[in-house]
Parts: sequence; C-alpha cells; structure tokens
Amino acid sequence: MRILLVDNYDSYSYNLFQLIATVTGTEPDVVSNDDPVLLRPDVAGYDALVVSPGPGHPGVPGDFGHLTGLLARSPLPVLGVCLGHQGLALAGEARIRQAWEPRHGWLSPVRHRGRGLFAGIPQHFTGVRYHSLAVSEPLPPQLEATAWAEDGVVMGLRHRQLPRWGVQFHPESACTEHGDRLIANFVRLARARAVTGSPRAVVSRPRTLRPTGTALRTGPTNTPLGAPTDGTGPSGARPDGTPPGGAPTAGSRGRPTGPGAVPAVPAERAADRPAAEYELHHRRLAVEPDTETVFRALFSAGTHAFWLDSSRVERGRSRFSFLGDASGPLSETVRYRAGSGTVAVTGADGATTEVRGTVFDYLRDELERRRIPSRDLPFDFVCGYVGYLGYELRADCGSPLSRPSVADDAGWIFADRLVAVDHERGETHLLCLSRPDADDAARARQWLEGTARTLRALPRPKAEPVSAPPGHAPVRSGDRGADRYLADIQECLAQLRAGQSYEVCLTDTLGLPGDPDGLEVHSRLRRLNPAPYGAYLRLGEVEAACSSPERFLRITPGGTVESKPIKGTASREKDLEADVRARRALAEDAKARAENLMIVDLLRNDLGRVCEVGSVHVPRMMHVESYATVHQLVSTVRGRLAPAADPVTCVRACFPGGSMTGAPKLRTMEIIDRLEGRPRGLYSGSIGYFGLSGGADLNIVIRTAVRTGDRWSVGAGGAIVLDSDPQAELEEMRLKARAPVRAVLAAASLSVPERPGAPRADAPGAGPPPNVTAPVPAHHRT
Repeated sequence: MRILLVDNYDSYSYNLFQLIATVTGTEPDVVSNDDPVLLRPDVAGYDALVVSPGPGHPGVPGDFGHLTGLLARSPLPVLGVCLGHQGLALAGEARIRQAWEPRHGWLSPVRHRGRGLFAGIPQHFTGVRYHSLAVSEPLPPQLEATAWAEDGVVMGLRHRQLPRWGVQFHPESACTEHGDRLIANFVRLARARAVTGSPRAVVSRPRTLRPTGTALRTGPTNTPLGAPTDGTGPSGARPDGTPPGGAPTAGSRGRPTGPGAVPAVPAERAADRPAAEYELHHRRLAVEPDTETVFRALFSAGTHAFWLDSSRVERGRSRFSFLGDASGPLSETVRYRAGSGTVAVTGADGATTEVRGTVFDYLRDELERRRIPSRDLPFDFVCGYVGYLGYELRADCGSPLSRPSVADDAGWIFADRLVAVDHERGETHLLCLSRPDADDAARARQWLEGTARTLRALPRPKAEPVSAPPGHAPVRSGDRGADRYLADIQECLAQLRAGQSYEVCLTDTLGLPGDPDGLEVHSRLRRLNPAPYGAYLRLGEVEAACSSPERFLRITPGGTVESKPIKGTASREKDLEADVRARRALAEDAKARAENLMIVDLLRNDLGRVCEVGSVHVPRMMHVESYATVHQLVSTVRGRLAPAADPVTCVRACFPGGSMTGAPKLRTMEIIDRLEGRPRGLYSGSIGYFGLSGGADLNIVIRTAVRTGDRWSVGAGGAIVLDSDPQAELEEMRLKARAPVRAVLAAASLSVPERPGAPRADAPGAGPPPNVTAPVPAHHRT
C-alpha cells in the first residue's frame, strides 16, 4: 500500500514511520508539511495519507503548511494524529479550543465505540497524550466522535462522508497500547475506500541520509513570545543557518579565528583523498594502572589530549577508560565552527588544511577512508577520532543559529596511539597504527615497548575515599540571575500551554572565578561525582572536565545502536532510610516519568530515521540509577542501523541529544535560543569517540566544567513541563551544578563569594547575576 506521511516538523513522526512500515511491510514516503510536492495533483497517486503530530495550531499556516489546501481538495483516505487530528476536525468545520488540562506524556484510559478505527481494541486501553489544544464538542453533523479520555476530551473522530479518521492520542508512543492494531484498522479502512489515480511521481528523500529539518517551514507561529527571530529554527532559514535574505550570521562562516588560528592551504573535500592503509599493532598487559597516574605520566604535557574516564565502573556500561594525545606520527587535530562550511585539519607536521563540508561530513568521509577490520578485542575503539560536538552544531542538523559560539563548535583528535584500561579484567591494552612499511611498523613496536615499560613502572597510588557531599552546598544562580531564570521558566510554561512544545530543557551557565589547572579540576570532579561516561579533554583553547552519567549513543561495529536518556533527578540523602525513600519516590513520580517518556519517544523517533524497520525498541524503561550526589531515572533505547546508514549519520540524525532540548526538538530549540540568549558551547553537546572499525560511543555533556580561553563555566538546567514548580526547577539547576562548581573552586583554592547578590564583572553579557547561597532541598523532581 502506498502511504504518504506528512511531517509537521514533529519529533515523533518517525515513530509513526516505523509503526506504519512494520504493520504494512512497506516504508511510507515522508515529506514536510510545506513541501511543494503537496501542491501537485499527483499526490492522488498514493493510496492514503497520514498527517503527523506537531507543534502549534492547525489554523496557523506556519504550523500546518500546505495541509489546509490539501485536505480541502484531496479525496484520499487520511489518518490524522494529534495536530493532524485537529487539522481534520478544523477542515470538517469543528472548533479547536484550549484543552481543559493540557496533557504532555500523560497516560489515559481510552473508551471508544468499538468499530472502525477501534475495531478489536479493548475498552479503556492506554493511550499517551501530548496536547494543549483539543477538538470541541458538540461536533458539526459531518463529524462523529469515536473515542474519549477519562476527562471527556475527544480522543478519536471520523468524517461521516469522507474517508477520514483522527486520533488525539499518539498510537506510536512507547507506552500506548494496541497502536499496531489501530494502524492495521486504518489500512483496512483505507483499502476499502481507496481512490485510484495515476502512477505517483512524488519522490521521498532518502530517510537514512535526511537530517532533521531539511525542508524548511515558513510563516509565523502563534507563540506568545512573538515572531521568531530570523535564522532561529527552521522558519525561513537557509540550510547553512543564514537568515532569509540576509548575510551569513557573524562568525558563522569562514574558518576558525582567534587564538590558535593558523594559515591554511586551499580547501579540498575529504572524499577526494585516497584511501589510507593502516596496520594495527596491539599489546596486552596484565596490569591495571591508575588511569589518572597514566594520564599524568604519558599525556599531561600535550596541548591536545584526551581521557575517556570510566571513574564509576558498571558492568555492561563503563568497563573501559581510553587515554591518548595528538603526538603520534599519524595524528591530526580537527576544528570546526558551525555553518562555516570548512573544517580546519592540522597534521602531525603542523600544516593546516581546510576541507570543505561540515565536521559530520569530514568525520564520515575520513572514517570510511581510514577504515580497518574489526579485531578480536573486548572493546570497539581501535584508534580513530576522539573529541566533542558542541550544542551549536544543531545548525548543521536543521536548526540554524542566531548567534555564533565563542569557541570552536567541534574539536577532534585523530588518535593513532592509545591506552585502553579494562577495569573489569584488570588489564591494559596498547594500540598503535602504522603505515604498511617496515620503518613505520618498527616505530610502532618501539612505542608499544616503551609505553609498556612506563606503565609497569608507575607507582600504585593510595586509594582516596570519595567524600560524601554535604547536605547544603552553596551554589549561586547562573549568569542570567535567579529572577530572570524564574521568568524564563514561566515563559516556558506559557509555551507549553500554547501547544508550542511538550517539554523545554532550559539551562543557564555559571561563570566561575579563577584559572585552575584543568587536570586538577577533573581529578577533583571524578572523586566528588564518579560517573560512567566521564571525560577530560584538552583541545587548545577548550578544556573540559566531565562527570556525565548519561550515554548519548553507543554504536557497535555490527550496527547495534543504544541510547540511555536521563530525565528525573532526586538528591541523595545521608540517612539510608531517607535515601531509599527518595529513590522510591523518584521511581513513582508521575512528573518525572512523563518527562522520561517524552524523551524516550523522541529518541525512538531520531533512531527511527536511520535504523531498520522494526528494530527500535525499549528494553528497559524508567529504572533508577544512583550516583554520589543524585538518583536519576534512566531508560534504554536500542535499534539496528539500516544498511545505508553509518555511525556519523546516526549521530547527526539524533543531535543534539533530546534530553538537552525537549520536544518537538526543532520548535523547542527555537524557544530555548530566544530565552537563553547565548550559545551553550560544549555543554549540552557530546564527548566520545568514533573508531576505525565502525564502533562509536558518545555521552551527553552534563555535570561538566568547561574552560574557554581563560574562563571556566558550568552549565546546568532541567526539563520544564506543565506541572513544573519554578522555584524547584531553580534549585534543581543548582543541585546539578554543585559537583563541577565545587571541583573548579577547590582546584582554584577559592571559595564561593561571600557577598550574596554581588554582580560578577567577568560574566560577559550577563545581567545582574546574584550569588545566591541556598540549601538544596532533600528531594525534588526533575
């Protein structure tokens, strides 16, 4: 059956794609709601249309695109979901009103008439709701309500004369029951009422290669904030992030400038370069040295170095730590500014070349060019690229920028030598690449032998206990100040009630005094807050000490993809019984569970763009993991890459991680950009590796201190949902910032300023940021 899925720039449309393809055995074609193909008469060559959810109101052209005209003229069978359901109702002359109670991530029992779309589906099945608007009853004569939620809101309708059906709930959600049966019923009904036409001429874009937002929405939205800023989000912007009719955004084009910038030779494309041939040399040592001692002994002197640090070892999650630098004969460093169109690559000889394309293009092409076979090793990182993707790379993923970053948006090292420590087996692996000639191979063996001698001779440091955090930690508000942050939360709530978003991940940055040694910052942070996905990066003007508990994506050489989103946080308690109660309360917290479900569905959608049909699943939903300072609610999402996809394409399809944006992702990033008013930089991005045999593992950059130039900062925030309490959200931001702030201040031998409310002169662009000292509540929800 030939189905056209029309995407309303939602973050759940590819869950519908996967569900339809699984039920019918055929992938639907996908176009955005403003795609010109929807104006063509040959759309009738399809057998049915499915209209996706999305932000906004179906009566606003910028939200519903060409669908208003299409529904006015098309006789095709149509299924509308959420916004699509409301659009069908509006086309049938029903009224759309504000819902009595907006529902986002809400599980409702659904009663129905038991026929048509709901044939064979039990009464009071669970349907997941994401909506602030609703179809108003009574309906006009041509429409019939077919299902209702427990609060009386219409959950389903049909047109009495036309083959059109709508559902307000989301049949594609991970927690909705019988979604497959509902789609099968629609297909059966559509076949019975199918309209035949000429062979279709509409051609869908390749889904495995299509970044978010490649088709661009136009027109206004009904956001309470007013008209969107030019160049922010998909509205009318060019694919490179340039505002419509304008010059490139300042700082968004051209190669990196400022400290560390070097002359470059003319640009080339990575794909034009010949394939590289490497031999991998390996040695295993029956010793597990202290990784901090290893880094200090081998790599601390370099200006470009990495330490992917499993300071909290958990079976099946964080078994290995990887360490290295850019001193090898085949090494290179990579720098990139979002929207610039060129990547600056500096080789081991110090010469810099500009390569055309984005950093995603460069990494994908180079990994293919340098690919080596998988080895029989217990880990997937067999040399390759290590580094970071900053949040502003969203510009290359469909969400153009309104302002440039203050530093490189991506920085990578090609690691031709590395040390891998296996914390589970208590052993160490040394890996080194060489070209296939005798001299290079001899140099590689010399490095293995010399490094092995050094590691065996390292002293074994005395284990230092991890001190429990105090019950009250003085952490001030961020650079925007407490009053502004609270006002921004209120604006997020207004956006949620208006139907512009389901969840907004609002953050702030805390600029910190002093200029401590970055390695010392990380040394303290990994003891204060051990984490499975920690990292220390030193990449010229950018340095990061990271204690992230959250995996963004892991991709195996065989193509299995896994993400572990975190939404839901509670503070640890000193008293054991109180701590157990806090853990249990988090597991049962309806607000935290709704937040988590929204991000799980978003990640399923993002993976659905690049994974095989039917492979995306949730093996573990909403379990509590406990860390030194917090309990967190974590889910696991897995899939299998489609044959046409690769690890970099997968990361690009999912970036930025949905737990740091909210949903729908594109519209919500517009809201975030206007409220936060400054780039996030490395915070909210990702740190990790892409291996030469096809493996990849990247975290979400949270619980992290970042140095840019001579300024240290800590980003923190939380997900704003309908029942968020602004004051609790402010305290949550402080809680999440506590460990990295303490690490920076301790490393700098400084204390929190004594004058609460004193503005900081060294926070560029900041308003009056009060240094608020406040107790962290015993328990609060993310």
